[in-house]
Amino acid sequence: MTTVATAKMLFPPDFRWGTATAAFQVEGNNTNSDWWAWETQPRTILNGHRSGLASNWWANAEADLDAAAEIGTNAHRLSLEWSRIEPEPSVFDEAALERYRAILQGMVDRGIEPMVTLHHFSNPLWLVEKGDFNSEIVLDYFGRYVGKVVDRLGDLVPKWITINEPMVYLFMRYLDGTFPPPQRPGWYGLREAFGRLLACHARAYHIIKEAYPAAEVGIAKNMPIFEAKPGSGIVGRWWAGRIDWLFNKAWMGAMVNGRLPSPFGRGTIPHLANSFDFVGINYYTRFYTKLGLGFDWIEREWPAGTVVSDGNYSEIYPYGLYRVIKSVLPYNKPIYITENGLPDAADKLRPAFILDHLRQVWQAICFCFPV
Repeated sequence: MTTVATAKMLFPPDFRWGTATAAFQVEGNNTNSDWWAWETQPRTILNGHRSGLASNWWANAEADLDAAAEIGTNAHRLSLEWSRIEPEPSVFDEAALERYRAILQGMVDRGIEPMVTLHHFSNPLWLVEKGDFNSEIVLDYFGRYVGKVVDRLGDLVPKWITINEPMVYLFMRYLDGTFPPPQRPGWYGLREAFGRLLACHARAYHIIKEAYPAAEVGIAKNMPIFEAKPGSGIVGRWWAGRIDWLFNKAWMGAMVNGRLPSPFGRGTIPHLANSFDFVGINYYTRFYTKLGLGFDWIEREWPAGTVVSDGNYSEIYPYGLYRVIKSVLPYNKPIYITENGLPDAADKLRPAFILDHLRQVWQAICFCFPV
């Protein structure tokens, strides 16, 4: 008998098979970034590791693009490093813009469609010194940066992501302390930055759409599955639902209706409502929640038999991808899987991981979900 788990997967001929990179993680020598400066501080990065040249993608991107084309991919998501493009306030590096243009043109020439992320966790040092997302000035600076990028690169980019994983950025930076610190850490700083990030998204969306009305603009939203720790009862299930709303749904709801949700503020943000053309899903795992002091909400002990990735990072839970895809259907937008993967130094888990998650996407397509 054929089941969903054993049926042959057939994908539509126009399906986009993609890869993804983030500028600071791969380019190397992004010396004007807050992450670069933070790496130099003691006890910030495990074993004192530094990004350095990283993958040296800035010099060798074409080799990876050749490999991507060779294996048959037809899409690539990359981010632009704001601190490289604008190393000082109002000073734009034309050589950097030309290099990005050459990379994008190389993608197009190889039949690889670009999807460009404008903000992927890192900030220019000069912006951090001015308060970045805790300062009113960030909206104009971000808008000017986006305008410059769209003017120089927009003809090569059919799809844009304004902000990568806004809730990860906010929680890791303001509460968890595992991102370069802001000037105003803690809940009140996060609350303020939540609204500023949304306003920056709205500003970028309309700048792009004014210049290129046919361009698709959205966000990449990290969407884990949150479930109550087994045996935690009705209170645990209620708490898991609250965490799911806080992390997964609050941001999306604001982009739909343009309003700041409590406890992140009140009032509306101009031009925010319905300012997205697609939902980008970054899916990795399922988390079990627990009642805890402060913001310690995630259980790090897994049930017996759980398959976990390197470093006890996360449970491997492919069905969660289907659940997340289904959860965003009410937004009535196209859906792109903008990130998925796992840490696996020995490459033993990855082949099955990819196939098992692809099967969940295939199942969603079989139900006519727009993914």
